Amino acid sequence: MINYIWVFMIVSGIIAAILQGKIDLVTTAALTGAKDAVAVCIGLISILVFWLGMMKIAEDSGLLKKLTKVLRPVAKLLFPSVPENHPAMGYILSNMSANLFGLGNAATPMGIKAMEELQKLNPDPHKATPAMCTLLALNTSGLTLIPATMIGIRMKYDSANPTEIIGPTLLATIVATGGAVLLDRYYRNRHFRGINSYKK
Repeated sequence: MINYIWVFMIVSGIIAAILQGKIDLVTTAALTGAKDAVAVCIGLISILVFWLGMMKIAEDSGLLKKLTKVLRPVAKLLFPSVPENHPAMGYILSNMSANLFGLGNAATPMGIKAMEELQKLNPDPHKATPAMCTLLALNTSGLTLIPATMIGIRMKYDSANPTEIIGPTLLATIVATGGAVLLDRYYRNRHFRGINSYKK
């Protein structure tokens, strides 16, 4: 679906430029956009390397293990069907930890691995389990303490105070994560109530 949306936006933009006689702006925008994309990516590499390095230091010092211990009871509450020592739980905890530090790029591979492991616990490979839905909801809402990637983008574009978004980001992600968890619980309970009433 997202591919169709992008195609529609690109085609409609080109048609609008043709109708206004400004087709040269399309070429200029394409070249400028490509240049800016490369510049932003290169700028973000340093930020990501820094935070990934910090994560590695936190891991080697045992801080990440302590954070994982703090998150484990929450993860057990949110994912009751996943065995505590299953690899999926480890990837889920790593994904949650990376998201807390705003490292979406680092969290994504862990989220994918967690989904792969959850699929191994799935009795019906053609349907998502409640644990998969919960992981997707949490990963999408992404509770973030330090939005490292966004701070990096703001620094790249010479923001006067790139870290001022920490407070609003924390508030927004708390609301988003809280809403995601509540909706996940609501639909999970509704689903199981439907199954139980069908069995009766």
